[in-house]
Amino acid sequence: MLELALQEQILEKLNTLIVVLNTDGSVEYVSSAVSRMLGFRPEQLLGDNWWTKTRVNEPEAYKIKRVLMGHISAGRQTTHIFENELRTAQGGRKWIRWSVSFLNDEQIVGIGYDITDKKQAEQRLLKAYTDLENKNKDITDSIFYAQRIQESILPSSGFLKERGVDSFVLYKPKDIVSGDYYWFYELDNKLYVAAVDCTGHGVPGAMMSMVANSILKEVFINKRLTDVAEILAQLDMELSGTINQKDSLENNDGMDIGLVSLDKTTGTIEFAGAFRPMLISRKDGSILEVSGSRYPIGFYSGISKKFDKQVIQAEAGDNIYLFTDGYVDQFGGQHNKKLNRRNFKDLIQSMNGMTPGEQEAFLEYAFNNWKQDNEQTDDILVIGLHID
Repeated sequence: MLELALQEQILEKLNTLIVVLNTDGSVEYVSSAVSRMLGFRPEQLLGDNWWTKTRVNEPEAYKIKRVLMGHISAGRQTTHIFENELRTAQGGRKWIRWSVSFLNDEQIVGIGYDITDKKQAEQRLLKAYTDLENKNKDITDSIFYAQRIQESILPSSGFLKERGVDSFVLYKPKDIVSGDYYWFYELDNKLYVAAVDCTGHGVPGAMMSMVANSILKEVFINKRLTDVAEILAQLDMELSGTINQKDSLENNDGMDIGLVSLDKTTGTIEFAGAFRPMLISRKDGSILEVSGSRYPIGFYSGISKKFDKQVIQAEAGDNIYLFTDGYVDQFGGQHNKKLNRRNFKDLIQSMNGMTPGEQEAFLEYAFNNWKQDNEQTDDILVIGLHID
């Protein structure tokens, strides 16, 4: 044991515990470091006391002894490394990392290092991670619930078809809920369709879309305005009045909107836009771009704005498109650039002759093919209307 005693003197300096036991698990030797590490005198832990005094209860002690000794005996030529928690003389807990191997045919030696600080740090980190994961789940569950609320205020996908206008809506929120919003309304013989792009995306954008829904209802249902330019002007007033009630919203909170009315009797199209255009794809393959006014809804509070109305006679075979900027601003392609308006118009032109359903599928395919593995840049909204 002289050599072992010398090793112990060295390991004592390293805050290291030595335990020697025979092949049936009875402890023959415990180094003096155990007094500092666990609070026991070495002689208190000889025999089976090592197992019973350093464990919570005897059944657990003998179970651990049986499993551990069987595992070590099965791999006599192997150094076994493991960690376990021991009870101190004062009832505390210490984590020890063990390196256990056969000293000779009759004896097994275990060398233990106190890793309590490390394990406690790991447990704190695990708890913090678990808490964060639970909070993240709560937040995500709330956002999914908000998604159901938002989807409930969106018009039915069959609204336009039920009123004789074949159409599609490509709607892809970036972050579960969306700052993009669409509105359908019928008054007398006119159908109104709006594509709205609220400030931001995700939860802030979704909150603004709820405001958009409220003021659209006010202007269309309560005020019963019919002129698209007047509607945008009134929307601007309503939104400015809403967001200026408190100082909690900044002056850059607002929305862009493209609004079209279609007279089902005369085929007249009236359009007004706030930073959003309208595209018309004609039967001969030509593309007509109708620009909106250079004013947004709600921004620049306190300045005089003018929203212009464009009147166009629809032709049989026309396809009308309203869209937010998410599609054209998507990064991708060979050089990881924005898709841009010109390429979007090329896609529109290439869809000439397709049904609205086919157009929606084509635009989604083209978008995913352009985006590839890139993150979606913004919310996506494209509305297509077909004129028979």
